[in-house]
Amino acid sequence: MADFETPEYREFNDIPALKPDAMAHSSPFVAKPDHQTDLGFPGELVDDWHDKAIAKLGELTQKFRGLRVFLDSCVKCGSCTDKCHYFIGTHDPKNMPVARQDLLRRVYRRHFTLAGKLFPKLVGAEDLTREMLDEWHSYFHQCSQCRRCSVFCPYGIDTAEISMAAREILDSIGYGQKYCNEIIGKVHKIGNNLGLPGPALKMTVEGLAEDVMDDDGVEVAFPVDQEGADILLITPSADFFAEPHMDGLIGYAKVFHEAGVSWTLSSYASEGANFGMFIGSYEQMRKVAQRIHKAAVDLKVKRIVVGECGHAWRVAYSFWNTLAAVGHGAAADDEYARQLQDQLDPNYPVPQHICEFTNDLIQRGKLELDPSANDHMTLTFHDSCNVARASRMGDFPGGQFVIPRNVIKAVCNNYVDMDPDTIHEKTFCCGGGGGLLTDDLMEIRVKGALPRMEALSKVVEENGVTNLAAICAICKSQFTKVLPYYKMPMDMIVSVHQLVSNAIKLDKEPGGANRR
Repeated sequence: MADFETPEYREFNDIPALKPDAMAHSSPFVAKPDHQTDLGFPGELVDDWHDKAIAKLGELTQKFRGLRVFLDSCVKCGSCTDKCHYFIGTHDPKNMPVARQDLLRRVYRRHFTLAGKLFPKLVGAEDLTREMLDEWHSYFHQCSQCRRCSVFCPYGIDTAEISMAAREILDSIGYGQKYCNEIIGKVHKIGNNLGLPGPALKMTVEGLAEDVMDDDGVEVAFPVDQEGADILLITPSADFFAEPHMDGLIGYAKVFHEAGVSWTLSSYASEGANFGMFIGSYEQMRKVAQRIHKAAVDLKVKRIVVGECGHAWRVAYSFWNTLAAVGHGAAADDEYARQLQDQLDPNYPVPQHICEFTNDLIQRGKLELDPSANDHMTLTFHDSCNVARASRMGDFPGGQFVIPRNVIKAVCNNYVDMDPDTIHEKTFCCGGGGGLLTDDLMEIRVKGALPRMEALSKVVEENGVTNLAAICAICKSQFTKVLPYYKMPMDMIVSVHQLVSNAIKLDKEPGGANRR
């Protein structure tokens, strides 16, 4: 356990007493020069960082009108103050969304508003100093970009967009974050966050196939680089090595087996996650997405299915049709996008979430399931932020809440939701999203998890909940680490498709679902 005090559960969800600068010491490791230059950023803090940072801020506010509106429209009403899990857990006023925004807004007002240029003190405008730059590096990495504050803001100000902009400015002057930038570089070079080469990937999934054979006596395929397959599965690389993520990958494979569809992973693009979003770089986000689309073209697939990863799904759902011009109705603007538009089957969503795929089979009675296989568990579900507040599933509003729960309830007999004020669009973040899932930020991760742990603890005590299901790789990894801090077992977190894997009855031959 790290050396800091874990917050205690509260009897009432009141606004915490302020502890100014309580988390001023928390700051992520600075990216090494090669982590920066691999992405086209300066290797270290440039000499003229002040002028370049101001210029970059001006560029972003001109390019993204929403960012400028967010910086202009806040009236300090206070609606967001107690909505951030990091403020609740740390009591640091700079973790109030409004105060965190103001770290950037003060500089914006000084340089890009008339009042700020003429009467800076009257409007809270300040010039960018070296000390403020360090505050940016600290506090904008104490935001998981979960967007919960925007749900309650009467003006709809999206703090995530402001955090993304601040991080992009920091990268542009050579002051980036090691964790995110190192990961993006690995994706560009090798194809996944882990730097796992193709042969290692193939050996890993071969081991999973052997596990299924040992446990179920059925040969279930885990194909890699199978040209002409119907489906390209893109999934977080945690699914290849971590628990409970691997159990979810086994669940996907069993569902594909029963559906009788051909599918494949790609060793070239074996990563569904897209950390370009976390650092606010649409160019990096685009490059990571285009790698997936190149793999889809090269393998001649007809569909792309996204595994259990919150921000992978958000990027695919919300950005593919604009950043990479892939999706029905998108204007294809590069070679691979044009080929993919013609290649993908228009009868299916582009992209499609694995929960949508599985739920469709369940609703049509195409999977034989035994929910009693999960009777040793009483389940609840964590709505992951990027799924809940930044995407959708299915063809109806709120499908992102309904469809995963439908899947769970089809394969489990014992299910209960957490408090209504902590789920759906009001869900609390796991505490580790937005590029914070790194050990150098363990304190903020644990303290930020407090509201979710409180809601979970309540259903554990009152409803006998034994396990928490999630459809996000970051959430699963975060809970594995923070649950013990709150005196709950780390293995109570499970994948949704791990539950499917437990309950599904396999036919010896692929396509059992199609014979029913």
